Amino acid sequence: MTLQLISRAASASPASAVSRETAAVLGGAVLGDGSMTLPVWPVQRIFAPLFASTAACIEETWLTDLPLVSGNSEGIIWSRSGNLLYGVLELDESDFADVKTPALQATSGEAYRRIFRLIEAQKLPHLWRVWNYLAAINQEVDGLERYRQFNIGRQDAFLEFHRGATGNVPAACALGLAGGPLSIAFMAGDQPAVPVENPRQVSAYDYPTEYGPRSPTFSRAALAYLPGQEVLFVSGTASIVGCQTVHPGDAVAQARESLANVSAVLAEANQLSHSPPYTLAELSYRVYLRHAADFSALEPVLAALIGQPGKIVYVQADICRHDLLIEIEAFAAHALGSD
Repeated sequence: MTLQLISRAASASPASAVSRETAAVLGGAVLGDGSMTLPVWPVQRIFAPLFASTAACIEETWLTDLPLVSGNSEGIIWSRSGNLLYGVLELDESDFADVKTPALQATSGEAYRRIFRLIEAQKLPHLWRVWNYLAAINQEVDGLERYRQFNIGRQDAFLEFHRGATGNVPAACALGLAGGPLSIAFMAGDQPAVPVENPRQVSAYDYPTEYGPRSPTFSRAALAYLPGQEVLFVSGTASIVGCQTVHPGDAVAQARESLANVSAVLAEANQLSHSPPYTLAELSYRVYLRHAADFSALEPVLAALIGQPGKIVYVQADICRHDLLIEIEAFAAHALGSD
């Protein structure tokens, strides 16, 4: 089985809605202004401005060479290919406004409960990678930042389903958009991914309480395995050393520090992988910028450090801490030998 990520300018015409069965599209995402006709496969909608693109939208698709089975479970639109499942769920916080806990906390908890019920029913119980997007991520509501409320709900669901909140947890990101529902996309498989941590950073799940009453539930990266293929997911990575933000107010310095952290994660992944070493130049990236004005200074810096500017999608979004200006996530896949 082969999993491949394709990123391209998205057409606004109905021709973009290609049949899953003929195209072998497991799922994907649409980033940009949302003007395109949505495809029929599971798609995460990320309504956020793009940089360095002549297109209003970019379509990212995960392609597979095995037949697909698809469905809708509790609002999760999903497709399965062999031992791999991709799903997308959107939940409106207004539907949980009457509960006793903050609405976002209740919404994130319910979202993850639905995800766990689905992947357990499909006998693909191991989360590999999760993409989380929520409105006003840094806003304080009821005395607590919304990102921290999200973390409480997420961890509640992990614990309720007897899943550890430390150690073997999925790679993930959590970004803030201007509005919209809680949007979660995820990949899951029949075997656990191998978590990868960063020796330059405290593991996110071990953060002290000054960063919130519950720590974020994710690993810095994960190595996952399909028949004949090793897949590396690098989580959202920012300018954090130990557990503290460094270079506040300096977007270029934060970009360099973020990429230093990605490099450190690659070095750790290469110690665990069963394939040739991963390099910065081969990765496919999403780079999230808090401020549009920083793009012109950041693009040449990252292009020079990475060496493959054509494989970077730049998105404007808020980062999980108010003093972070940039976040970088990445993906790569290697073929494995027959032995």
